[in-house]
Amino acid sequence: MFRIVTLLRATLLGTTLASGLLAAQPLPSASPVPGGIALVPLQTASARFHGRPVMVLPTAGTPYAAQAPWVAVVGIPLSAKPGPLALESDAQRIDFQITDKRYREQRLKITNKRQVNPEQRDLERIGRERTEMLGALGNWRPEGQPVTRFVLPAQGPFSSPFGLKRFFNDQPRAPHSGLDIAAPKDSPITAPAPGIVTAAGDYFFNGRNLILDHGYGLVTMYSHMERIDVAVGDRVATGDPLGTVGSSGRATGPHLHWTVSLNNVRVDPTLFIETPAH
Repeated sequence: MFRIVTLLRATLLGTTLASGLLAAQPLPSASPVPGGIALVPLQTASARFHGRPVMVLPTAGTPYAAQAPWVAVVGIPLSAKPGPLALESDAQRIDFQITDKRYREQRLKITNKRQVNPEQRDLERIGRERTEMLGALGNWRPEGQPVTRFVLPAQGPFSSPFGLKRFFNDQPRAPHSGLDIAAPKDSPITAPAPGIVTAAGDYFFNGRNLILDHGYGLVTMYSHMERIDVAVGDRVATGDPLGTVGSSGRATGPHLHWTVSLNNVRVDPTLFIETPAH
């Protein structure tokens, strides 16, 4: 049943794209590295990567138009090794290459010891919250015009870039899976593109946290908020208020931690920004 539904969704997506209902639009910046985005020309309107559907767009009006009628927009895991990777499209393997990228280190001092070494009661809560967040980040909703560009959700300098190798109190932790924007406390957070609120809550590490689903496997998350002004199920347009900047959860000061997930892979948010001049 799952395969039938998946194939039906892929067919509907291809039909919608082919009918011209989804207009040509600028593509995100190609960066075929761990934590980046690969743009892979295709002859068909659907593809999967590591068993998950990926966003596929028409190439009309793009530099890929002379190569193929479609292009897959593929998020590459930070854990990926340099070398060949493959998409599956109509039972065919389509190879593409990724290159290496070395990210800088960041060492932070956290005064709340439980935020570095959680107690058992914390681990149970963290597990529940992780399941909820991963479910929302991995959602696939083939609806509406695909989003390929974002405006910044907050105004301020980029304080911690994507991909940093992080150490909390000299203990290694997972790489930085988002972009930190050092905006003042209570400054506004706005929607970077149209979307639907799919999760909102107060989490152990992320503090007050919000997730927006933009469709076709593109999902964004907003962490350490002071206030959340929307609710699950709300539809928002570009520029609509989401809440305010804070320092809730595991944070050393007010900022917005902005996560971008593509085909359930966390990628560099600046690849979706027209002019990331920070």
